[in-house]
Amino acid sequence: MARDHKPFRRRARVVAATAIVGALTAGGTALVAVPASAASKPKGHDVSSHQKNVDWQSAKAKGARFVYVKATESHTYRNPYFSRQYNGARNAGILHGAYHFAVPNKSSGTAQAAYFVRNGGAWRSDGWTLPPALDIEYNPYSKHKCYGLSKARMVSWIKAFSDEVKRETGRRPVIYTTTHWWNNCTGGSRAFAANHALWLARYDSADAGALPAGWSYWTFWQYDNSGSLPGDQNLFNGSMTALRRLARG
Repeated sequence: MARDHKPFRRRARVVAATAIVGALTAGGTALVAVPASAASKPKGHDVSSHQKNVDWQSAKAKGARFVYVKATESHTYRNPYFSRQYNGARNAGILHGAYHFAVPNKSSGTAQAAYFVRNGGAWRSDGWTLPPALDIEYNPYSKHKCYGLSKARMVSWIKAFSDEVKRETGRRPVIYTTTHWWNNCTGGSRAFAANHALWLARYDSADAGALPAGWSYWTFWQYDNSGSLPGDQNLFNGSMTALRRLARG
């Protein structure tokens, strides 16, 4: 398993097969097109070093309007392709944002947020930069799927990460997760829905389905792990005007 990849997905198809909402993976039968319920929404994708050197002009020609690029993981790892991917997307006229893969049992939320911001997770009000994003999901490295943290400690970890990102960038992070992980590992916390955009992961579904506790709508929906664009396939829940407004802050 490559380190710079969202590894939880490979295992989660088994979970999805047992009808647990929101699971992700790289195996099984995938949707081959944008879900009909959201076909008119702006298309985007997310990439990591797994995609290496992306042909951004081709992605733009195939409909990419935004992309999230993995910047960091824990407090020690930075995607070696980050700069060329992040800048390449912008140069091709695609809105870009950076995300951090959380490993909450390795260090504090504050430490990981600071590392993220120093290594690509900053934000600028240029109309092209999406809010920083926190990718938090089942632990790919251990049987302790909630990283050995209690629900209360997990909520505190996420809050510490968010507070540091807000302190350093002026923006609250988008939260990427699944409904099942969120409700299982945070106890269905409603503490973040009011001021954190939701990036929901749910595959093999005609719609986004049930949302994590607290949220009444999704901002981004990752609906498949392969498709016409490099990496994972995403939609924005709004118009291009609204997407640019989100980027401007």
